[in-house]
Amino acid sequence: MSSPAEPRRRGLLDVGGGQQVYWEEWGDPRGVPALYVHGGPGGTLGSSAYRHRFDLQRTRVIGVEQRGCGRSVPHASDPAVSLDSNDTAHLVADMEAVRSHLGVEGWVLNGVSWGSTLALSYAVTHPERVLGVVLVAVTTTSRAEVDWITEGVGAIYPEAWDRFAAHAEDAGVGYTRGRGRLVEAYARLMESPDPRVRDAASREWALWEDTHVSIGAGGFHRDPRWDDDAFRVAFLRLTTHYWSHDGFHDPPLLERCDRLAGIPAALIHGRRDISSPAVTAWRLHTAWPGSRLIIDEGDGHGGASMVEHWRAANDALVDRHTT
Repeated sequence: MSSPAEPRRRGLLDVGGGQQVYWEEWGDPRGVPALYVHGGPGGTLGSSAYRHRFDLQRTRVIGVEQRGCGRSVPHASDPAVSLDSNDTAHLVADMEAVRSHLGVEGWVLNGVSWGSTLALSYAVTHPERVLGVVLVAVTTTSRAEVDWITEGVGAIYPEAWDRFAAHAEDAGVGYTRGRGRLVEAYARLMESPDPRVRDAASREWALWEDTHVSIGAGGFHRDPRWDDDAFRVAFLRLTTHYWSHDGFHDPPLLERCDRLAGIPAALIHGRRDISSPAVTAWRLHTAWPGSRLIIDEGDGHGGASMVEHWRAANDALVDRHTT
């Protein structure tokens, strides 16, 4: 049976403080509940292709767009929208509010890239609500990971990184390479009252991102989502906000893995993921007894064969909870 084109249910949930988060539901309402946590920070559910990673005949799949992005309101592309209440603790609370609103007792968490960080954050906060975890392109958004993806990986793409850093140096926000963090400079640029400054910074960051994910993705490709000005500005504003605060994790997630004991997990990562080297997935695996690490030798930060592992991991967890 083919996958439906539209969600079975959808809505906006008021989570307080003037924030409403968008949610949607697919599949069998009596199936094993599963939550999909999108990437970013500042990404969206997009075309909802994530539903193809689940057996909708046996799974109740729920997707949520994080506060400030997608169809959630207010939208972070508006510079008047404060980010003071946009942090990881609030995102986890939003996920918990959706769970309660939909009457879900426990669910399988799926997270991709930044979504894997956020899924982990939820799991260590509410382990009693987690039936299992599937993480793809594993990250924990530690300071070391952020500094690598914004600065260290420039050793592989020196010409692209030189342009990326030079833009911040020339923008008058007090950044000089070798002194200060580049991600913090871009965070200041994205909070500029001048829309031309925000637009230029977001375009430079988008070019840098398309560059450093190109290995394992068949070469350089421009992400068509950047054509949407509101998406691009919100994405970059939220990404630099979260990354400049090391994902708002204190202590770091890898120091809280004791909270995950007994939760089954599949950690799926591409060997050619230059943006997020496999060492993070390895460290999480070694700190999480019972987790299973799957390294795909051919893929980078996502790819077709990783999707096959992803679907198989969800099928295995659904089998576990339906037999």
